[in-house]
Amino acid sequence: VQLVESGGGLVQAGGSLRLSCAASGRTLSSYSMGWFRQAPGKEREFVAAISWRGLSIDYADSVKGRFTIPRDNAKNTVYLQMNSLKPEDTAVHYCAAETGRLSRIARQYDYWGQGTLVTVSS
Repeated sequence: VQLVESGGGLVQAGGSLRLSCAASGRTLSSYSMGWFRQAPGKEREFVAAISWRGLSIDYADSVKGRFTIPRDNAKNTVYLQMNSLKPEDTAVHYCAAETGRLSRIARQYDYWGQGTLVTVSS
């Protein structure tokens, strides 16, 4: 499955962005999906994940209450709605797909997109 992220850009602190992750090659409906991010000089970190039917969702503490991860299996797309953005959210954001259960562990994901850069100015 190929994943392509879009929607990144420059936004002021307090603003919002919606990232999209579109899949091709296979339907996403049988995959759990996750969003991760990597800031310069830092390790890749978990942001959010959603199970294949959307019944289970997990968020990192740092984004809980600000981000949501809706998915639309009919459109083969998963989103990351980011509200109340902070400068510390600045990073390249990646979506990923896995056939297993919801996970916060990057190595458990089988497919990755190329990433989209989010920059939050103070």
